[in-house]
Parts: sequence; C-alpha cells; structure tokens
Amino acid sequence: MTLSLPRRTLLLLATLAPLLTATAATRKGGGRRKVAPRERFDLSRADIREFIARAAERTAMTPAAIHALLADAVPQKSILEAMHRPAEQVLPWYQYRERFLTEHRVATGVAFWREHRELLARVSQERGVAPEYLVAILGVETSYGRVMGHYRVLDALATLGFDFPERGEYFRRELEQFLLLAEEEGLDPRVTRGSYAGAMGAPQFMPSSFRKYAVDSEHKGRRDLWLDWSDVLASIANYFIAQGWHPGEPVIAEASTQRAGDDPLAFELGLGDTLGGIRARGYQVDSDLPEATPAMLVPAEQAESMSWRVGFTNFFVITRYNRSPRYAMAVHDLAQALRVRAPETESSS
Repeated sequence: MTLSLPRRTLLLLATLAPLLTATAATRKGGGRRKVAPRERFDLSRADIREFIARAAERTAMTPAAIHALLADAVPQKSILEAMHRPAEQVLPWYQYRERFLTEHRVATGVAFWREHRELLARVSQERGVAPEYLVAILGVETSYGRVMGHYRVLDALATLGFDFPERGEYFRRELEQFLLLAEEEGLDPRVTRGSYAGAMGAPQFMPSSFRKYAVDSEHKGRRDLWLDWSDVLASIANYFIAQGWHPGEPVIAEASTQRAGDDPLAFELGLGDTLGGIRARGYQVDSDLPEATPAMLVPAEQAESMSWRVGFTNFFVITRYNRSPRYAMAVHDLAQALRVRAPETESSS
C-alpha cells in the first residue's frame, strides 16, 4: 500500500514540522528567543578526515560534498545514552516480554494482518516465511510502522561512528553504506529519519541490510521501506530466507529441568548444541524433532524463578535481526499470539 503523496515530500514535511512548531512558539511568546548554537563534529579529527577520504573513494560523492554533509551532522548525546541501556540487555525476560505482549500490540497486529491478508499470504507463499512472523517483526520493531524513529539517520550514524568507540568501526561502515544507499534510492541524507542506531523504515533495516536485502517487489525502480507494504513484507521475508530460515520448521520449544545452579552453556548465542545434547544435560524438551537437530538452550527469567526454552534454526535466524535471545523470544511469542487471534488466516510456512 503506497500513499498518494511522494515519499520525499512526506519526509520533507515531517522534517519541517518541528521547525514550524518552534516558529509558532516564538511568535506566541512575543519576540525572538536566542537559541544556543548546535554542537557540531570537529571535522579536523584524523578519524573523520580518514572517513571522508575513504568514503569519497567508494561513493560518487566528492570529499568536499561529504565534508559539507558531515558539517551539517549534529552529535546526539541521547543516542549514546540509549546505546548503553538497550532493553533487551538490561531487562529480565518477563519484563521485556511485558513490553511487547500487550493487548494493544496484539490487537493492532491482528488488525494489520486482516487489512493486508492477501498481501501477507502472497509473500508467505512466494518466500516461505509464515505471515505471523512477518507481522510480529513489524510489531516489535515499529508497532506496525507507527513508530519508525525520529532521529536523522545522518546524526545517528555519525554520532555512533565517531563518538562511540565500542562499535565505531561498524557504524562508520554503516554511515558509508548510508551514503551509497542515498545515491541508489534517491534519499536525501539530510532528511531521512530512523532509530537511534540508524535503522530505517517499518522493518528497521540498517543501511547495509537495506542495500543487500530490501526488495522492490513491484519493479517500480526503487525500494520503499517506509510506505510500500509489499516492499516491507517481502524485504523482511527475504532477510529471513537469506539468513537460513527453514520453512515449516518450529522456532522454539519449552524446556524444564530439575538441575540446580546455572548452566554455563545456557548463555551461548549460537547453534553449537543439539536437542539430544541438551536433553543429556538434564533438560526435558517438548519436541519431536530428531536428537541431532541443532539447538540452543535459552534462559527465560521469570519474576521469582528461572524457566528454559530451546531455540532451533529459525530462532537463530530471528536473532540475526537483533542479536538478542530475548528479542527473538518476543517476536516468537507475539507471532503465536497473533496466530491465535487471527485463525481465519492461513499460514503455509
């Protein structure tokens, strides 16, 4: 579904709205207010000069154009604060789950599914990913496209690339990918908005993922992850399949144990174990899959106890979207809640 106004017009209006609001507030106050100048990046820094030179070699932009673009970038302290306290790392599972398994999010997801039932069925049939997981990703990421982020992607990626040394190299690569993406898709890099980490659109793709996995489903000459639901859903499915999704296979199984103490192997994010190996360590797993099935043991903290689950290949695929077992469990649980509430729809994968 594509809105009638061009995407770039909508993005420009979204950008101008805060400025118009500020102007109106100033006039209402009866005069001009002095506004402190915004902080900018020191473009004489060696790492920024190096980035400009390298990006100029790999994009169609000149060093002067990249320099001018970064001169307009604004460091965002709130982004650095958010990076040090992501919910999927600081909240126990039962609290994290409560954020996403709300009545409102489930009901809104069911309404979305029903509205786009034919499109979801087609994408699921063509690409082999069950519709409830496509919808659940949207529900967890952006509340079905309603909350796609308010930071300029330029600001987010520059802040994290130049002022977040823990992962600066990664975000500098993503900033370079963003410049390439802007060229390819006709995006205005000074206007495009996304999350505090620089993820964009309804499915929240980072620039490199956008370039590699986004789909122009109707062959219109561009990939629109903001307004075109056929592109959005096909792109999520394409990402899953590229990461190794197994159509028709389960994502997770419930487990229990009588063993005491922590299991040192329970916190490894990967398929280095098997279903039989987990059972051999004293876990009872509700699954009929072969014992040799690759699996991981997943802790699921409750308010007053510890519970356990076992993730299979499709669970691991979901963690490629966000490197967190709690995130993957939230997507799975939301998907199952949506499936129960939308029984008239059909899942084929």
